[in-house]
Amino acid sequence: MDSGRIAEHGFLADGRSAALVDRAGSVNWWCPARFDSPSVFGRLLDDDAGHWSIRPEDDFGTERAYLDDTLVLRTVLTTRTGSVAVTDALALEPNARGHDIGLRSPRVLARVVEGVSGTVPMRLRYRPRFSYGRVTAYLVDGDGGIDATAGAERLRLRGDVPVECGDGEATARFTVRAGESYGFTLGYAPMYDAGPPQVPDAARTIAETAECWRSWAGLHPYHGRYPDPVRRSALVVQGMTYQPSGAIVAAATTSLPEELGGDRNYDYRFVWVRDFSLTLQALWRAACPDEANRQFAWVARAMGRIGDEPVPIMYGVEGERDLTEHRLDHLSGYADSRPVFVGNDAWRQRQTDVLGEILDAAWLMRHYLDPMAPEVRQLLRDLADQAVTDWRRPDAGMWEARDAERHYLSSKVQCWTALDRAVRFGPRIGDPTDVARWAAARDAVREAVLTRGWNDRLGAYTGAFDSDELDASVLIMPLVGFLPADDPRMRATMDVVEAGLSRDGLLRRWDTDPAGFVICSFWLVGCLALAGELERADRLFGQLAARVNDLGLYAEQIDQATGEQLGNFPQAFSHIGLINAAGLLTDAAERRRQGADRPRRPVPAGAGRTEGAQR
Repeated sequence: MDSGRIAEHGFLADGRSAALVDRAGSVNWWCPARFDSPSVFGRLLDDDAGHWSIRPEDDFGTERAYLDDTLVLRTVLTTRTGSVAVTDALALEPNARGHDIGLRSPRVLARVVEGVSGTVPMRLRYRPRFSYGRVTAYLVDGDGGIDATAGAERLRLRGDVPVECGDGEATARFTVRAGESYGFTLGYAPMYDAGPPQVPDAARTIAETAECWRSWAGLHPYHGRYPDPVRRSALVVQGMTYQPSGAIVAAATTSLPEELGGDRNYDYRFVWVRDFSLTLQALWRAACPDEANRQFAWVARAMGRIGDEPVPIMYGVEGERDLTEHRLDHLSGYADSRPVFVGNDAWRQRQTDVLGEILDAAWLMRHYLDPMAPEVRQLLRDLADQAVTDWRRPDAGMWEARDAERHYLSSKVQCWTALDRAVRFGPRIGDPTDVARWAAARDAVREAVLTRGWNDRLGAYTGAFDSDELDASVLIMPLVGFLPADDPRMRATMDVVEAGLSRDGLLRRWDTDPAGFVICSFWLVGCLALAGELERADRLFGQLAARVNDLGLYAEQIDQATGEQLGNFPQAFSHIGLINAAGLLTDAAERRRQGADRPRRPVPAGAGRTEGAQR
């Protein structure tokens, strides 16, 4: 694949899976069973791993946009003889509305081609490749459409034009005139389901899917600053939600590289506990409290009773824990970036920051946890107890280093967060002896961070105890309430980190990071807003908001020199960062309007007042 194509894709979702379609009308990624299942279109990772394209025969230009408040994509392709519009959607269940959308999606990809002006000769090429491109499908032209079968899966393609079957692919040529419309639907089903894949009418399916998305968006009015990018980001996060469980995947793809030609190509189609607290804040910011409640319920179920082993830091979308990583050596990788991975061995790591993520999320939701279920109380108590001991241990850190464990500062700060929130919960989760023990450990963590985390030579807090290396993860300190953003040392750290790691508003995680990490850049926006520097924060937010692709989508990283988006796409963490930064800017503007100068932690919409890579 061309190295400039990650951000060329649009994102479709149906509450179970995602598809990516490029500006030329080619569906290059679809894992129809669920987000982390094998692909049937995998051209994103290898030219021969399957795709479905509908495009003009002649050269063309492209303009595209989502239909308002939906994940239904309309692409206008213009040639010298006319123009056509291709509208794409992953189908939602007919008549589903609001919070019910995506629960029983039919697993259908619908496409409609409409003549806008003139006459445009078109061609269709359909090349399904099951099991990440390993298996060429057997295609049969039957009464219900073109059936593609291989192993345990099958697809059925139905369209309004004649399609010819060849060796592992189907093709068609047809001409579209102004006012004409042609529909195509592709349905998926396991081989041994009770019936064949559904292939409903394409136009009706797209219209119904658009109404489903709008019904969800209509339940979530957002009244803060930057409403358009916040609403789009909220839709993206909703699109990355596996609706049967409520889990939100980190990204829709696997193995899109952090650096072109590099080997840090990980599978992000899983659920990270690290994202959990920030996701809840973002959902509240975007006025989505019901989704936030589902998120907390999902994590509580997935984690179960915590023992002496490290807390699991990630899960499959239905709570699976074993996510063992393996290579797909038959795939060339995006822009020859090998290896291609499925699974992610980070599930084996100790990452102590997750203790704080969960307890912070519980504190955010405390009004919804009253009365508190016994299993939730036990979970929070177990996590606090683990923080008492684990804060002294090295770990892999929030960026999931695969070399030696270290005493990462962000991990210590989040252990402090876990203990601080446990103390605030007090008798709701522990007896007086527990609370006293948690408070003593909290104070010990704080003292260690303030002394061993500070580097006099750099004049900043660094990435690990007794380290000389800058790390953007220290910006979480004001965001979790560990230090005020206007504390002199914290303010100095913000300046040093920005000077050392930022370029044109893009902040790398560390000095040798190959590209800017989007959420880190939004963390800096939040820190500036909390420090009362509203104008600087606004300017930086504007720079970052302009870095989205033409559909308002972010990958994980952005090259500081070229502006090219890199890493898995779209990335929930990036969109969550945008929502939370917009919320902090909203809070800062309101404080200024009221004449209040003292920064405070954010108050997500619908919540009570809150106190106080690889990933």
